[in-house]
Amino acid sequence: MSLTIESTGPVSILRWEDGENRFNPDTLAALQEAFGEIERAEGPRAVVLTGAGKFFSNGLDLEWMSGAGPGEPERVVAATQELIATLLLAPMPVLAAVNGHAFAAGAMLALACDERAMRADRGYFCLPEVDLGLPFTEGMAALISARLTPAAAHRLMVTGERVGGVEAEALQIVDAVAAEDAVLSTAVERAEQLAGKAGPTCAAIKAGLYGPVGDRLRAPAA
Repeated sequence: MSLTIESTGPVSILRWEDGENRFNPDTLAALQEAFGEIERAEGPRAVVLTGAGKFFSNGLDLEWMSGAGPGEPERVVAATQELIATLLLAPMPVLAAVNGHAFAAGAMLALACDERAMRADRGYFCLPEVDLGLPFTEGMAALISARLTPAAAHRLMVTGERVGGVEAEALQIVDAVAAEDAVLSTAVERAEQLAGKAGPTCAAIKAGLYGPVGDRLRAPAA
């Protein structure tokens, strides 16, 4: 997979450029390692996560899962939720530059970030589980409910509707929209403003806000 960290001042840009950016054991391990490296840094810091081309992240690697051995798909879902919890409770500002489609677990990864900037003209934010016949796990439902307004959560979860950047901003799903060539810079500029917030106090505040959500994401499957 292609995952690189580029530093610009106090901001680490984490570029995930692996086609559709789907979650499987290799991508999950690499993402956790990268976030751990950034988290261990000292001083002001923030991270911006972005993809490349048409995709921010298309969610679980269903092709890999269809050929996996017994218990492996469940372990990938658990590892995906662990990654989402890592971002949600990170002791530093985490922003998403949503350069393209953010579907299913990829959309949830974006929701785990503190703020989101999304491309205005192309790309969809979508939770298609209702159409895939895949009920949300308790942790995923808790995340979505915590990060979206009740109306937006209901609309995305119950209808599986695809929402473009401008409408996503109107629904308060994303915090800003920008042209294709400005999505990353918009997120980086905001991350620079927030980098000084990193540290134990940031971690404690997030734990107060989202600790129960993190616990549900990390809870063993029933």
